[in-house]
Amino acid sequence: MAPGSRLRSWRRGPLRRGSDVAQTWLALVTGVLIVVGAPAAGLAAAHAVDDGATRQPPGRHTVAAVLTEDPPARIGVDTSGGLGTRTHATVRWTAADGRTRTGLTTVAPDLRAGDRTSAWLDRHGSLLRDPVTPGRVRSGSIAVGTVTGASAGLLLFGAERAGQALLNRRRYDRWEREWAAEDPRWGRPAA
Repeated sequence: MAPGSRLRSWRRGPLRRGSDVAQTWLALVTGVLIVVGAPAAGLAAAHAVDDGATRQPPGRHTVAAVLTEDPPARIGVDTSGGLGTRTHATVRWTAADGRTRTGLTTVAPDLRAGDRTSAWLDRHGSLLRDPVTPGRVRSGSIAVGTVTGASAGLLLFGAERAGQALLNRRRYDRWEREWAAEDPRWGRPAA
């Protein structure tokens, strides 16, 4: 349906069909839902991921640790603090019972042996190999929010197109019935 004909479906007149009015309402409601609902769904999903990831499990805490070895060299590593700027290395820390322990955890790639860093421990005092960082939480919530918002928009658009197809099918069926009723008059030979 052309944009100008959508406006005509609101006017009263002998050519206005109920399916035209339904099609206009369907397009209007879908447009509003895509503009308002899809971003709202994306924000809700992003906040849910952010809230779930930032809630620390009970007993999780950081301790001061020292790198015992240089992190493995990574070619093309971005040291600006962006995504993918962490690597695994062995660290040493003092446990709550006073004993020195070592373990493998995630560290910044620009650190060297002897540098101080923070290591995350769980409630049992075990070292966490890949702790969740605020940057990872933020990037994950942005990704989930974007995908959710886009998916909601596409789902609404697909539902609108399916509704349009059903309305067109109903229109064509009605048109066929009306032509079948008029066909005997048009099919008679001229007198």
